Amino acid sequence: MDTLTPETRSRIMRAVKGRDTEPERLLRSAMWRLGLRFRKHDPRLPGRPDASFPKARVAVFVDGDFWHGRKWAETGKLPDTNPEFWRRKFNGNLARDAKADRALSDMGWLSLRIWESDIRKHPVACARLVRAIISRRRREQRSDVAADGLRHGRGDAVAD
Repeated sequence: MDTLTPETRSRIMRAVKGRDTEPERLLRSAMWRLGLRFRKHDPRLPGRPDASFPKARVAVFVDGDFWHGRKWAETGKLPDTNPEFWRRKFNGNLARDAKADRALSDMGWLSLRIWESDIRKHPVACARLVRAIISRRRREQRSDVAADGLRHGRGDAVAD
């Protein structure tokens, strides 16, 4: 049961930030130290990713454990207070995330979602994961360009 008054709980929930949270700052700092350069909250992209890498077409989202329903997804247990509200809230957040992921995919982007608690425990490991995915995407893009050059008779390679 909630020990706070509804007014106090409401004030606390209104104060929760939607951007530049501590986990976002931790991940961005770790990515920066690894040499990754990114855009923050690009308004041109669906879902306004927390970090985006336009050349590699990778969008990174830091998903809060509570707001994106991690505990609910893992245990099936909703908060005790007002569970129907939270069911709608979590489902709405998950639907919004899926819509942004689909829109990004349609644009040729890869969405990467990282849990807040994973970043808090292992920010450098999370940043290394992002770096590995970006490196792979860039290699794939280079091989696509090379293959396109061979199909159209460009380049010095000889096709069998």
